[in-house]
Amino acid sequence: MFFPYLLLFPILFTQSLSFSFIFNGFKNLNISVNGAACVTPHGILKLTDSTPRLIGHGFYPNPIRFKNNKTPLSFSTSFVFAILPEYKKLGGHGLAFAISPSKELAGAQPNQYLGLLNITNNGNTSNHLFAIEFDTVQDLEFGDIDNNHVGVNINSMLSKNTTTAGYYVGSTKHDLNLKSGKKIQAWVDYDGSKHELNVTISPSSSKPIMPILSVRVDLSPVLQDEMYVGFSASTGVLASSHFIFGWSFNMSGKAQSFDIDKLPSIPGGKNNHTRFIIISVSVGVFLALGILVVAVVFVVKKLKNVDEIEEWELDVGPHRYSYKELKKATKGFKKEGLLGFGGFGSVYKGVLPKSRTLVAVKRISNEAQQGMRAFVSEINTIGRLRHRNLVQLLGWCRKKGDLLLVYDYMANGSLDKYIYDNPRVVLTWEQRFKIIKDVSRGLLYLHEEWEQTVLHRDIKAGNVLLDSELNGRLGDFGLAKLCEHGSNPSTTKVVGTLGYLAPELTRTGKPTTNSDVFAFGALLLEVVCGRRPTEPKALPEELILVDWVWDKWVKEAVIEVVDSKLKGEFDEVEVLMVIKLGLMCSSNSPSARPPMRQVVRYLEGEVALPESIEAPCENVGKGSHGWEFEDYVHSYPSSSIIDNVSNWSAGIEEEYIDVEAGLTTPSSVESKLRKCG
Repeated sequence: MFFPYLLLFPILFTQSLSFSFIFNGFKNLNISVNGAACVTPHGILKLTDSTPRLIGHGFYPNPIRFKNNKTPLSFSTSFVFAILPEYKKLGGHGLAFAISPSKELAGAQPNQYLGLLNITNNGNTSNHLFAIEFDTVQDLEFGDIDNNHVGVNINSMLSKNTTTAGYYVGSTKHDLNLKSGKKIQAWVDYDGSKHELNVTISPSSSKPIMPILSVRVDLSPVLQDEMYVGFSASTGVLASSHFIFGWSFNMSGKAQSFDIDKLPSIPGGKNNHTRFIIISVSVGVFLALGILVVAVVFVVKKLKNVDEIEEWELDVGPHRYSYKELKKATKGFKKEGLLGFGGFGSVYKGVLPKSRTLVAVKRISNEAQQGMRAFVSEINTIGRLRHRNLVQLLGWCRKKGDLLLVYDYMANGSLDKYIYDNPRVVLTWEQRFKIIKDVSRGLLYLHEEWEQTVLHRDIKAGNVLLDSELNGRLGDFGLAKLCEHGSNPSTTKVVGTLGYLAPELTRTGKPTTNSDVFAFGALLLEVVCGRRPTEPKALPEELILVDWVWDKWVKEAVIEVVDSKLKGEFDEVEVLMVIKLGLMCSSNSPSARPPMRQVVRYLEGEVALPESIEAPCENVGKGSHGWEFEDYVHSYPSSSIIDNVSNWSAGIEEEYIDVEAGLTTPSSVESKLRKCG
């Protein structure tokens, strides 16, 4: 196939800075690429393939002058792109046309940052970054309107202006699917004198009269004298291949449009030449069919590592890994790589062979019904969630009895090993307070900011993971439930962990956001006090943590409950605020507990806590804390398996209690408690 070679016009006439170029394909051309980007043998600029968590950049190699006497000049560009998702309906994450001081974009992150910025510099005016994003994943963190939009970004991934992708025919707007796998032509035109920016897209060679975005914006503060122009793309848990087929740029007039049909074909797409080849070999294939059938039957019988694939698995979002790949990553699931274990299975440290990415691989046993439920629950919940304070699910695999989940590797393990007993490293108060705020933001996202409400149902120190910078991330969604905002799930199963269960759960069995807040209250108190919510080996008055803390609060001696391992080095105002908030969240009355949005505001210092608070157990009949001790034992123990966790009391083994199925009765656990207590 013949592709027109480069028509390049680096015309530098005068100080008017006339400059233009046209790339009809990229074969044998000087284009600067880095990351995963490359030029294919057919002359296509491929920014990424469908491997998770990639970044690819393709830039014009030389800087271009964008200012004349400190005045931004007009520019125009046109390019043809295609986004081919790994899963038909799920794009990830998108690409952007960018004007940047650098063509390397050092330190940029994949996922929602599109290879342009990172969590640290996002929003900084010193970035001097202008971009037009073609985004195929809805990231609520950045206020995305949907998973198929075009946005104008200035120094930030939060778009200044955005609209659902589409094009106009006359005055009628037609939707356009960015992740259709088909070629799309885009035009970006900026008038420096009028401060007017127009973005236009179309599935054809003709430029629509009306732009899809028209914005009044002065780029003077953004553009420097000389800048680089090019493209950036990234993948995340969901992945797409991102391609650029042709590109024109002009500083002194309108950029030239392309005849889409004359550009290189989409990889994997069919054209006349390939159809001819297919027809030509059809006869040979037909004759060889009998031999192939015999060969296939033979091979299928011999294969041992074939992954099972059912119809429902084709529709889930996260990346599916092969069993062979994960077995290699974990060196055969050897004990040397074991990070931890728990009720559902074990977690191993691994290195993905292709990308060399460190991961944690959770190996769940499929023999128990609960294991399969937890596996499906994690894929259907955390697989679609994206927030900096949640542990990211990278992918999964299912092969016969093995259910495998692949996560971001959390270098510092779980929070519980830093606050209980005699930890090797003692977290400072500043570190603890930041982790508390991190978890609160993640829980707010689950309750209010995602498209559905996510009830975690197992919030505790063992399920808070710490990355290499000790940022707190909420993990383990094996017990999570989804429901629409304003409603509650229909489940009546009491699940969770001893000491974190809201008392109303044992009566109704119905989890709510309030029951998650109760567990968060227990987490607040255990982080401050450095001990578990229930401690049978403690003195009788210290058996239940919240009772003990409330007793000290009433006696105005609450500072005595602060973890002695801190050696008195803490901010007393912050500590008192966290204790007070922990008691409020631990209220026996669900309606008295603050919602997570209010909790976050308290922790961020935006509003002050009320002067006085009611006793957590006020006006509730029995027990020192207002409910019977039996209320604590209708629970699942830890579902977290990231780290080695000792049983919280000798003689109590991990059991899974399913009230509906009757697998274990609450009284059997209660009897064990009494033997130990």
